[in-house]
Amino acid sequence: MDLNLREAILSNITGNNREQLEATIVDAIQKGEEKMLPGLGVLFELIWQESSESEKEEMLEALEQSVNQQ
Repeated sequence: MDLNLREAILSNITGNNREQLEATIVDAIQKGEEKMLPGLGVLFELIWQESSESEKEEMLEALEQSVNQQ
């Protein structure tokens, strides 16, 4: 069986509104389950692809600060 995880994740969220997408993100983070990481990765990929260079810089700064606080 050929399973494309990215396509499956995209299929599950296609048509979701802002509140549903937020609930998906919050739920995944709060549960902290490893199995949720691929889904968050796909969501981040979508955000990254649609972001301007200045938005990408802002995300990288926030990420750098977060990882350096660990």
